[in-house]
Amino acid sequence: MQLLTPRNWQEYQLIDSGNFEKLERFGQYILIRPEPQAVWDKKISNKEWEQQAHVKFNQNTNASGFWKKLKTMPEQWKINYPLNNTPSNSLVFRLGLTAFKHVGIFPEQAENWEYIYACLKRMKTPKPKVLNLFAYTGGASLAAKAAGADLSHVDSIKQVISWAKENMELSKLTDIRWVVEDALKFVKRELKRGNTYNGIILDPPAYGHGPAGEKWKLEDDINEMIQAVIGLLNKEEHFLILNAYSLGFSSIIIENLLFDAAKTNNAALQTGELCPVEWAPGAKTLGKK
Repeated sequence: MQLLTPRNWQEYQLIDSGNFEKLERFGQYILIRPEPQAVWDKKISNKEWEQQAHVKFNQNTNASGFWKKLKTMPEQWKINYPLNNTPSNSLVFRLGLTAFKHVGIFPEQAENWEYIYACLKRMKTPKPKVLNLFAYTGGASLAAKAAGADLSHVDSIKQVISWAKENMELSKLTDIRWVVEDALKFVKRELKRGNTYNGIILDPPAYGHGPAGEKWKLEDDINEMIQAVIGLLNKEEHFLILNAYSLGFSSIIIENLLFDAAKTNNAALQTGELCPVEWAPGAKTLGKK
C-alpha cells in the first residue's frame, strides 16, 4: 500500500487537522471544515485556528450546514493547479461555499490527475478514449483532456455538470462530452453498444441518486459496477482508477474487488491512500500562511 501525497500545489495547504476538523488554505482564503477521520488532537490551538480562518462550516444534524464568516471573503473564487508541475499547463477551478461543506474540489485527488496525465501521454493510441464516472466538478476530466483524450464526463446532477463546464472553460480546454445520467445505467448501455475506453475513472460516493431517482449505495453496487467497467476497457491499452471515500472501505477491499474482477496478477494493481502531506506519518504541521 502506498501513501499518495500531493506536494507541488502551492495554492492548497492543509495547515492543521484534529478534533474532527481540518484547517485548509485554498488560494488566499483559509477554511475550517469538519473531518470525521481527524480523530487526533490539533497541533495548534483553537484560538490560532480562529485567528487564521476566513470562514468556518457549522454542520447541522444532517449532512448540510452553514458557513460562518470570520473575515471578509467572497462566496466564490478561483485557484490554479500546475499539472505536471508546469505553470503554463495549469488547471483552473472555480470554488464556492456550498451547503454541504464542499468547495468544489478534493485536493488529495491531484495525485490521480498527475497519474491520468502521465498514463495518457505514454499511450500509443493517438487520441485515447477516457470515461469519467461520478465525475463531479471535473478535476480528473480536465487532466485527461489536457493530455489530449477524447473525454466523456458522466454525472447525475445538472448543476455539477455546469460547474465542471465552467472549470473546463477557465482552464482553456474544449470539447468534453457532458452526460447527465446514472453512472451504472450509462456503463451498461455502453457495454451493449460495444464501446471501449483506454481509461476509466470511478469516484463513487457512499450514497447517491441518479437523475430519475436511481439509488446508489457503495457496498451494494460497487461490485456490479466494477464487473461492468472491466468489460469496457480497451484490451490493448488501458488504465482504471477507483476511489472510495467511505470510511468502511479500506484499500484492501478495493484491491480484492479489482483483483477478482480483472482476473489479473498483483503486479498490474496499485493500491494506496490519498493522503495530504500533513496527515502522512511523521509529517510536521505545514505552519501558518
